[in-house]
Amino acid sequence: MLKSEMKAELVAVLGDAHVRDDTESRVSYSYDATPLYQSMPDGVVFPSTTQEVQSVLRIASKYNTPVIGRGSGSNLSADTVPVNGGLVMVMTRMNRILEIDKENLTATVQPGVYTQALHQAVEKEGLFYPPDPSSMKISTLGGNIAECSGGLRGLKYGTTKDYVLGLEAVLANGEILRTGGKLYKDVAGYDLTKLLIGSEGTLAIITEATLKLIPLPQSRRALVAHFDDLDAAARTVSAIIAAGIIPCTLEFMDRKTIQVVEEYARIGLPQEMDAILLIEQDGPPVLVEQDIQCIHRIAADNGAAHIAIAETEADGSRLLAARRSALSALARLRPTLILEDTTVPRSRIADMVRAINRIAAEYNLEICTFGHAGDGNLHPTFLTDARNQAEIERVEQAFADMVETALQLGGTITGEHGVGMAKAPFLEWQVGKTGIEVMKGIKRAFDPQGILNPGKIFSDRSLPRKGGT
Repeated sequence: MLKSEMKAELVAVLGDAHVRDDTESRVSYSYDATPLYQSMPDGVVFPSTTQEVQSVLRIASKYNTPVIGRGSGSNLSADTVPVNGGLVMVMTRMNRILEIDKENLTATVQPGVYTQALHQAVEKEGLFYPPDPSSMKISTLGGNIAECSGGLRGLKYGTTKDYVLGLEAVLANGEILRTGGKLYKDVAGYDLTKLLIGSEGTLAIITEATLKLIPLPQSRRALVAHFDDLDAAARTVSAIIAAGIIPCTLEFMDRKTIQVVEEYARIGLPQEMDAILLIEQDGPPVLVEQDIQCIHRIAADNGAAHIAIAETEADGSRLLAARRSALSALARLRPTLILEDTTVPRSRIADMVRAINRIAAEYNLEICTFGHAGDGNLHPTFLTDARNQAEIERVEQAFADMVETALQLGGTITGEHGVGMAKAPFLEWQVGKTGIEVMKGIKRAFDPQGILNPGKIFSDRSLPRKGGT
């Protein structure tokens, strides 16, 4: 619970209804969407303005109390778990779209706006905000920025960092930092906007963002290709890109995921296939049709067992909805679902999927794999039970082997979920001791007291690598 003096100061700023330290509230904000991680905060606060955020941070700094910024808590890296206690600062009351500027093609938003709500608002104006994390119905834009969220459209359009032009953020001492703006060109000093994106709430609390918009694509068309050979699917991915075609989405599901999603969605997915590719293109109708027909030929030339083009945009949306439902479908099978995130060069996708299958067999685990084949971002998903400690230990060993394999294949420990607590022990494997020290130096410059989201990104544990450093 909060110290009485500190609570009184917080209530004076926010009002009694927006400062909570009862057991129910503390438990509710002791975990996020990441399984296996939970820790009780001392209290929970709900600011509604930048000035209130300032005041809360000044109070927290005075009492040397950790502050963990949080949106919907949909992240998958244990980034909003209050591992050192402190205040969870929930930003969902700051939920207004402040402006849609059609002349400059920007939207200015508060951090608590749901991602899908922005999509719907700008599309009514004939505009488009491409980043589309699978959690977009419930995830907030502030959370997307803090984690640098990706999504299905990342291959063609990039990720969150490619659409943030400017930020307003509050530092640990309560000072306001403003970066960027509506400019598409700005090289004045260090790029502080990009530095804050993906910083996982460890450097500042984001209170406003200026986002880049683009014209809404005129049309969409989708295609599904079935493969009885994993390598044929991987060759198809590479061949599509080599042909100069960049699809809007290029998604992959392995046999186990296909079977589970089909049982859940009942849309006719082929349960006997080793892999399917779900592909969507958008743009001018003539060019979209040309690309889809070309993709059809490429898939056929590379050994697809069956190819079907969606007749309408609605049919295509249903196909992509099946991919978006993968996590929900898998969650029905076992009590605990651990969705992981590894990225390799797209030419090594088949190698990585085979390695995942080998690791699953070695540790006697059930792992389903799906993900964004076009950019090499795979989501091996462990179906397990947190109550089975022996199995959880095997999951942890298996994941370490996956991380090692991804790095050996030229990949990364995380493509879009972030480091948080879950990946912190592996960060040094990728960036080395020098990289860690540089990052810690940046952290000290922004937050000398170390009160912003402590215990994330940097780990006290040093894990040995099987393959060496």
